[in-house]
Amino acid sequence: MEKVNPVKQAGVAIVLIALSVAGAIIGVQLITTIGVTPNTSIIGALFAMLLARIPLQAFRRYRSIEIQNLAQTAISSATFGAANSLLMPIAVPWALGQPQLVLPMFCGVSAAMLLDAYLLYRLFDTRVFPASNAWPPGVAAAEAIKAGDRGGRQAWLLAAGIVGGIVGSMLKIPMSAFGTAFIGNIWALGMLGVGFLVRAYAQPVAGIDINALYLPHGVMVGAGLVALIQVVMVIRSRRHDEQKVSRGGNEVKRALGLGGVGYLIISALLALAGGLWSEMSLPMLLLFVLYAAFAAFVHELIVGIAAMHSGWFPAFAVALITLIVGILIGFPPLALCLLCGFTAATGPAFADMGYDLKAGFILRGNGADLQQELWGRRIQLIAAMIAFLVSIPVVWFAHNLFFAENLLPPVARVYAKTIQAGAEPGIAGSLLMWAIPGAIIQLIGGPKRQLGVLLATGLLINNAMAGWAVVVGIALRIVIIRVWGERGRSPMEVMAAGFIAGDALYSFFHSLFASGKK
Repeated sequence: MEKVNPVKQAGVAIVLIALSVAGAIIGVQLITTIGVTPNTSIIGALFAMLLARIPLQAFRRYRSIEIQNLAQTAISSATFGAANSLLMPIAVPWALGQPQLVLPMFCGVSAAMLLDAYLLYRLFDTRVFPASNAWPPGVAAAEAIKAGDRGGRQAWLLAAGIVGGIVGSMLKIPMSAFGTAFIGNIWALGMLGVGFLVRAYAQPVAGIDINALYLPHGVMVGAGLVALIQVVMVIRSRRHDEQKVSRGGNEVKRALGLGGVGYLIISALLALAGGLWSEMSLPMLLLFVLYAAFAAFVHELIVGIAAMHSGWFPAFAVALITLIVGILIGFPPLALCLLCGFTAATGPAFADMGYDLKAGFILRGNGADLQQELWGRRIQLIAAMIAFLVSIPVVWFAHNLFFAENLLPPVARVYAKTIQAGAEPGIAGSLLMWAIPGAIIQLIGGPKRQLGVLLATGLLINNAMAGWAVVVGIALRIVIIRVWGERGRSPMEVMAAGFIAGDALYSFFHSLFASGKK
């Protein structure tokens, strides 16, 4: 692959900026009208492929799979960044009737988003976040680009998978979950599927509302704390891991140290700009700064781990957990508002950056040429940062229009109502009680399987069909490997990537059409 620097090529840079603007607008529109943010990676790759088909010399460069990778990186970064990391957090103070907090919140979450993505770049292909792990949406984007470039049998398999993904999605089957079951860690995905099914059927079958008992939240608290300890142990371990990674433990320590200091600074500036010094005593103010930085950091790691193994990241749900703990600590509503927005902003950009770097990793030969891989990774970071920087003014100019029409992300209203309601009796006991099994399950699974985090992710999401899709997909995967052996693995994974891509395409256009009708 040629070494392409988008900053130095005006045509490529212009396309990346245009895709970033489009991605940011799409993200803002969809999260305010229907409350979701679809994966737009495939859209960016397809757009670059279409440009490559224009019979003019200026468009020949878009035949490069690296430039197509940069296109999907830019549009997906802008979509997730604008919707999840920027607009949703600033909607929380607006929903609470605190518009004076919108500007300081916006400045804080913009900095957090940029730091979030940069940290994943630094942590990608380390023992904590290995490139060899699943990152399913990244696999789907890479396989789509490879198939478009090579054609032949792989292209037909991918096309068949995409058709199957679209048809399945039309039938309300979550094909992204089905496809992921063929790619990710079986143990981790098995626990995710169990979580989906328990959440969906606990009430209709056993008459137990596990959400009202704060069971999913408690399991995630316990699993998340153990996962954090496991990350520290992985960093401190001196033994050589069987997985080959391009960055060692020292790089992880430096990246996490940078993240810790960065989040401390952002949380302190948020507290200062938000006027918390007039609302809280000095000890409580210091506690807020420390807790907000810690919560943002843990939120980022948990979301990243879940995304890496399953392609699902429960960013909103985990932010709700940190908010509930903040309520139990006793922070006032103004502080809770800033805490909620700040923690929710970390994680989505982190996870999406992982997907994009995984796609690039596959397209560059799975790290066979380390120098080429590190170069390509840096260029992807540039493309993503262009997208994030473009999304900042887009969201700032757009938010007044949407907020004036009372168009807020639904989850922002949930956060606002939670803050207004305050702590319910018994929450602390429930969290502590269910944290124990969550911690035990996470401990048993270890840092590679992440059983507790994935179980909690499933428990937090009420989606029975996703549970069945994961379970059926895992069963079929086992049958295929037993019947055809390793010969069946490659075509199976290409088809799975097609299922995920088809689901993403259908979700994108269906969501766009639904938002247009509104």
